[in-house]
Amino acid sequence: MAYLKAMRPEDILRPMPSGLCSPIGDFHIDPTRPVERALITHGHSDHARAGHGAVLATQETLDMMRLRYGANFAGATQAVAYGEKLKLGPVEVSFHPAGHVLGSAQICVAANGTRVVASGDYKDVPDPTCLAFELIPCDAFITEATFGLPVFRHGDANAEIAKLLRSVTLFPERAHLVGAYSLGKAQRVIALIRAAGYDQPIYLHGAMETITRYYVSRGIDLGELRLVRDAKKAELAGVIALCPPSSLQDRCTRRFPDPVSAFASGWMRVRARARQRGVELPLVISDHADWDGLTATIAATGASQVWVTHGAEEALVHWCTLQGLEARPLNIVGYGDEEEDSVIPGASEASSPESINTGQSDTEKSVAMDPGQPLRGFRDDSDGEAP
Repeated sequence: MAYLKAMRPEDILRPMPSGLCSPIGDFHIDPTRPVERALITHGHSDHARAGHGAVLATQETLDMMRLRYGANFAGATQAVAYGEKLKLGPVEVSFHPAGHVLGSAQICVAANGTRVVASGDYKDVPDPTCLAFELIPCDAFITEATFGLPVFRHGDANAEIAKLLRSVTLFPERAHLVGAYSLGKAQRVIALIRAAGYDQPIYLHGAMETITRYYVSRGIDLGELRLVRDAKKAELAGVIALCPPSSLQDRCTRRFPDPVSAFASGWMRVRARARQRGVELPLVISDHADWDGLTATIAATGASQVWVTHGAEEALVHWCTLQGLEARPLNIVGYGDEEEDSVIPGASEASSPESINTGQSDTEKSVAMDPGQPLRGFRDDSDGEAP
């Protein structure tokens, strides 16, 4: 194969209107429209869409897609373990922890000695609900830029949780209603609250039930959790409850006695955003790398080329150029904030117990649906040999 003698990153992956595409591997990464073969970095719906012919992803991501879209979300699925290497035509692919949410992955695509890493969404700080970000040295790094401006420096998430708990102590008669993205952020916030020593029941909006059951089924200890819909208003005085951000301003807040509205998001660094949402207690907690995390990660990869996608692309490209790196914005439309996309339908009202920690969850059943065996659309072409 003569064209492999001088493999460039753009020969391995290239941006298309449908997302990142590997012409020589015949697959897309996080495609924005249905394609024949898709590699998916994580379960947020701006990256994980239904309708593909075949999907390759971590088991957790496949399960989350199944929970959101139903059992037939793709023609075929195949689970891949972190660090496992698969040969797809002339390229080798492997998935590595991204530290974003449970099951999230960076995807490394290598051919003829050239390695390109697509980060998906990632963060470089500890998270008790998912594996930590793994640095992968590479020739070209494709990075997100959700918080790709110097103003975004998230700080210590534990300090934000301490702020929440101080407010709970100061206002014991008021419920604290925390807006958090239903997939990943909510479970991380709960885990951080538990790590801070809070052992009272935490209440959940019904839209968070199914995905939180799934986290618990994967061994994530979140303590005692209850559903808001099963509680009377008087019982909710002084509690911490989590809901999707959109619910902070809808009629569900009437269930709570004099609620303190909080919102856990990196966007809460911008005070105008908090004011626009009527947020009384902004909590700067993000599942994306901040400016310092983005720039430090780019430098640490050793990549000479940096491609920037979904976010403040131009600012990060400018920083890279100042560092002597070849950088470009990808301008792919279709990725963005997962705020409303992360809601996964809850279980039926009638069947849910008071505490969501007990019994076999629907998601525990779904894990067994996908044994991780090679299916139509993907196979390992390496015959046991790495390139």
